[in-house]
Amino acid sequence: MKGDQELQVIVQQGKEPNPTVQDERNLVSSSQTEVSHSNTYKRWFRVTLYTFFVISGQSVATILGRLYYDNGGNSKWLATVVQLVGFPVLLPYYLLTIKTHTPTHGDGKTTSLRNRVLVYVVLGLLVGADCYLYSIGLLYLPVSTYSLICASQLAFNAFFSYFLNSQKLTPIILNSLILLTISSTLLAFNNEESNSTKVTQGEYVKGFICTVGASAGYGLVLSLEQLAFCKVLKRQNFSEVMDMIIYVTLVASCVSVVGLFASSEWKTLGSEMENYKLGRVSYIMNLVWTAITWQVFSIGGTGLIFELSSLFSNAISVLGLPVVPILAVIIFHDKMNGLKVISMILAIWGFTSYVYQHYLDDKNLKKSHGIPKKESPNPPEAEGSSGHSK
Repeated sequence: MKGDQELQVIVQQGKEPNPTVQDERNLVSSSQTEVSHSNTYKRWFRVTLYTFFVISGQSVATILGRLYYDNGGNSKWLATVVQLVGFPVLLPYYLLTIKTHTPTHGDGKTTSLRNRVLVYVVLGLLVGADCYLYSIGLLYLPVSTYSLICASQLAFNAFFSYFLNSQKLTPIILNSLILLTISSTLLAFNNEESNSTKVTQGEYVKGFICTVGASAGYGLVLSLEQLAFCKVLKRQNFSEVMDMIIYVTLVASCVSVVGLFASSEWKTLGSEMENYKLGRVSYIMNLVWTAITWQVFSIGGTGLIFELSSLFSNAISVLGLPVVPILAVIIFHDKMNGLKVISMILAIWGFTSYVYQHYLDDKNLKKSHGIPKKESPNPPEAEGSSGHSK
């Protein structure tokens, strides 16, 4: 009996882990937890920083664009050029961060150079034309009205995605489409003059149509980019997305420069600079900082795509649009009348519906596939993907 008890003690001792080994395991586990928390904090710091870049870059660039017009600038093509030509600023960001992103390959097939060039050229032409329409809209509309109309890009994105990307039009998405459409339509009846630039009824209508057309064009570009990534390029990684941004913007920049010279607007730039109300230095600094701030917006949008998702990047770009009307009231003394307030409320409501539907879709996708919480990069369908959300 005593022998049996001794045997049981020996067996139990054999089952118990070595205290030293257990301590090491606890130490490793604790270290891993600390590293995990540290990485989480760093990631959300980057998300916060990129969000700030998106909202501040978009807001400041739009305000500077209005300031250019209000103080004697009149070249629509020059206003288009400065939206695009700052893209070389992205190159250092590209080179510094490319090693931190893990590629997510598609089916491994290589896209032919001809197809790749065709994608970049077609999208570049559309982006160039889109930026020109935005420039016309900003010339003739109060900046607060302009920004609220731009929120309709989400509705157009959902509409084109239904046909090109097989997106389902759920009741929540339809609700978003209707609200954003009503929000923009209300502003068609708000014939308000800018305090610095008097516009006629015809010019207001022209600005309204061009801004709506630009928002529709931007929604089309987003859907075509997603289609290109899925059907033509067939790869989703940081390098591929940055190539898309840089080459498409390069083509769009060439289009805008050609337009500047073909329209003969370049001939008036010298006198425009001399007669600029704030002086020559302010004229040059306005153009330089407009170009830089649009690229700050692009960096923020691209960063959000890879830290979270393209949906989040698109959502933040639209979320920043109501900031511009508030700044316009303070800086340009735009009138925030009842019609604009209603339009803003409807736009925010529509935006919230749009984001909520995609949140539900993403949640269901994770459940069905057992995907961990951190999202993998989706094909770009955000402002950050093309860098020209307005």
